[in-house]
Amino acid sequence: MKPITVQKIDLNLIDYIEAFEIQKKIVSDMINGNIEHDTILILEHHPVFTLGKRGGRDNLIVSEEFLKSRDIAIIQTERGGNITYHGPGQVVIYPIVNIEKRRLGVSDFVCSLEKTMIRTASDFGVTAVTDSKNNGVWVKSYSKLGSVGLSIKRGISFHGLALNVNLDLTPFSWINPCGMANVAMTSLENEIKQHIEIKRVKEKLLYHFKEITGI
Repeated sequence: MKPITVQKIDLNLIDYIEAFEIQKKIVSDMINGNIEHDTILILEHHPVFTLGKRGGRDNLIVSEEFLKSRDIAIIQTERGGNITYHGPGQVVIYPIVNIEKRRLGVSDFVCSLEKTMIRTASDFGVTAVTDSKNNGVWVKSYSKLGSVGLSIKRGISFHGLALNVNLDLTPFSWINPCGMANVAMTSLENEIKQHIEIKRVKEKLLYHFKEITGI
């Protein structure tokens, strides 16, 4: 079988809707046969709350007027999961991958994304683990460090992972993150009390993603 090539694109800091439209265009082009390669998008988002397929507005602790006053939108998405927050200082990877062609199961692919974050956290001296009841990665079983939310269309994955590096964690206190009450959120910097460069985290995430998935 002809090898599947991969294009990596660093979108830097970008609005959520703009990145979402880019994902949808790439997925559509792959389905229609206009492009044959997979694409890995890596980026940060301007402040935004996103809702998964399970919704999440009921997990808002503050009013929507409060969020509007801070110029933070709430956007419905196609990914799995509940409500979460994205902002500068959180590294996001959207692997737009034909997992069907690569013969990767959805559960295994989710597990690979979690392992990618765990190994990256370890590189910065943070021990992270998974939780059998909840997707994502955790520190000491109760502080969430990174999230995973995928959507699959015609065998093609999009959306992906979000790892908290050095973002302001305050907006997480305005929701029940991922629909879970009394969940603490943390970041790599919060754990080690040292500055971490986003560029280094991006490099480590991409390295481990390749090592774990072969993509």
